[in-house]
Amino acid sequence: MTGVSHHHTAASQHETVFTYAAPALKFGRGAATEIGYDVRGWGARRVLLVTDPGVAAVGHAARVADGLASYELAVTVFDRARVEPTDQSLIEAVEFARSEGPFDAVVAVGGGSAIDTAKAVALLVTNPGELMDYVNAPVGKARAPEQPVLPLVAVPTTTGTGSESTTICVMDVLALKVKTGISHAALRPRLAVVDPSLSATQPGGVTAAAGMDILCHALESYTARWYADYPAKRPEQRVPYCGSNPIADLWSERALGLLAGAFRDAVRGEDPAAAEQMALAATFAGLGFGNAGVHIPHACAYPIAGRVRGFRPGGYPDHEHGETLAVADGAEPIVPHGMAVALTAPAAFRFTFDAAPQRHLAAARLLDPSASGDDADVLPGVLTDLMGDIGIPNGLGAIGYGESDVDDLVAGALQQQRLLATAPKEVTADDVAGIIAASMEHR
Repeated sequence: MTGVSHHHTAASQHETVFTYAAPALKFGRGAATEIGYDVRGWGARRVLLVTDPGVAAVGHAARVADGLASYELAVTVFDRARVEPTDQSLIEAVEFARSEGPFDAVVAVGGGSAIDTAKAVALLVTNPGELMDYVNAPVGKARAPEQPVLPLVAVPTTTGTGSESTTICVMDVLALKVKTGISHAALRPRLAVVDPSLSATQPGGVTAAAGMDILCHALESYTARWYADYPAKRPEQRVPYCGSNPIADLWSERALGLLAGAFRDAVRGEDPAAAEQMALAATFAGLGFGNAGVHIPHACAYPIAGRVRGFRPGGYPDHEHGETLAVADGAEPIVPHGMAVALTAPAAFRFTFDAAPQRHLAAARLLDPSASGDDADVLPGVLTDLMGDIGIPNGLGAIGYGESDVDDLVAGALQQQRLLATAPKEVTADDVAGIIAASMEHR
């Protein structure tokens, strides 16, 4: 499969270098209990553990904290990380860490939200300035860290985030109603600890949404613009997301193959081995997209999640800032990140097909070896069938959006130029509008 390459014209003005980086990795049942051994080896004595109320309630954070304490580490717990972080929730975590510290290391236990919160903490307790100084331009000042960030261990409890492998911290900026983030190589965790026994207990709806995030990570990085199709860069201009490349491709292909065998079984919760396969697929996809990058579905996902008005999925905790709420008591609407990404994926890959037809067809057959045909509808068809089987809503219309929202969603997606630039072909405002309009209903 790895021979499926993009066509590009070799020329002196094209990029000739790609980069690859990844955290150290521990994988396997029980790995979460022995993190203290590694953290002690870094010379740490005081550790901040960052988690969210839902993960804390099922005991995962306490289990990790006990393991840290067994290696004579002093552990302070911050358990108010917000699901889908905001600038305000990140500032709250940073202020807690500044007031309770100093710390020698940070351990994040949770989904992407807890890991991203911990990344912000690790950055801002050692570097001057405030959160918005470091947020990507044009929303923030895109300042680069001047001091080393605190070493971070990321312990994902949902299979899908990939945040344990990446250099990105994502947040909603409440005042602007925009989702953006901080992107810098210094934010990549030093150690990723993937313990499938932590994610085996998640509800089927969480497995479905998080699994679509894994799938889109793999598909978007596999179909991303080929690294040598970018203009030549000087070393200081290179960013962690460098486009699809031979090493990232291997991880993406392997993730797609694992998903083909495990995804539906994992959502049904009938096979413990499927949960382990999903954890491995999530890790592989993260090791791929953490270097190649993601593109249109992720760019569209940010406004889809950020502007939702009344939708709440099954299986997700109803809480805000740690307060347990019933939906009737005004719990916030939420579109889980993986679901938000998935909802435009069929239309997005129909749009990108002509930039790399063989890649799209190869990906479709990795996901469904019985997929037939050779046109732009093959991969969208495989995705739509899968999403129907695992209970993903049938398009943007099913989560409360309509034609009158298209312009607003397009405006939000166009703010994600860093992601859109990774697409394998140029993406105009009209193109994004067409993708969103075509995503109102899938079947």
